[in-house]
Amino acid sequence: MESIAPLSVVALLEDWPQHSLIRGQVGTVVEKLAPGVYEVEFSDDNGRTYASLGVPAAQLLVLRHDTVETFRN
Repeated sequence: MESIAPLSVVALLEDWPQHSLIRGQVGTVVEKLAPGVYEVEFSDDNGRTYASLGVPAAQLLVLRHDTVETFRN
């Protein structure tokens, strides 16, 4: 599995009800905690963090803003 870079924008692939987060919620990777586990920060539109937790890579979808060709080069 490919490593997720810091500051990557990601979305949850499943609900985390214990943290009041739902599938599709968007956050930012702030650091790698362990192999395959990343600290993801979830913030509101004003930049206030409302959740920060360790999430396994298998439960994250990295969101892309560039074309596929950009990632192949």
